Amino acid sequence: MVHEHRDRIYIRKDIILKLAERGELNQSQLMSYCGLNNVKHRGIVDEMVEKGLIVRTEEPWGAKKIIKYRVSDKGKQLAREILQPYESLFPRSQAERPS
Repeated sequence: MVHEHRDRIYIRKDIILKLAERGELNQSQLMSYCGLNNVKHRGIVDEMVEKGLIVRTEEPWGAKKIIKYRVSDKGKQLAREILQPYESLFPRSQAERPS
C-alpha cells in the first residue's frame, strides 16, 4: 500500500534505489515500482535529471519513443552520503515504504 503523502526526500531516495537495484527502467516501470503518479510526480523526476542524479534516454519505438532512466554516479553518491543517513535518523513507518 502506498501512503498518500510521502516526503519528497523519500520519493527521490526511492527513485535512486529502485534504479540502482534494477539498472534501467522505462518511465512506466519507474513510476509503478516507486508508487508514483506520472502527472503528479513528473516534476520530481525531471528535476532529478536536470541536477544529474538520474539519466534519461529516449529510444525510438516505431512512431513513438521509449523513455528510460538509470541512476548516475552523482545519484549513487547522494544516496550513500545523504539519503541513507537521513533515513537512519528519521526512518519511515512501514506504511510509507513503497513495495
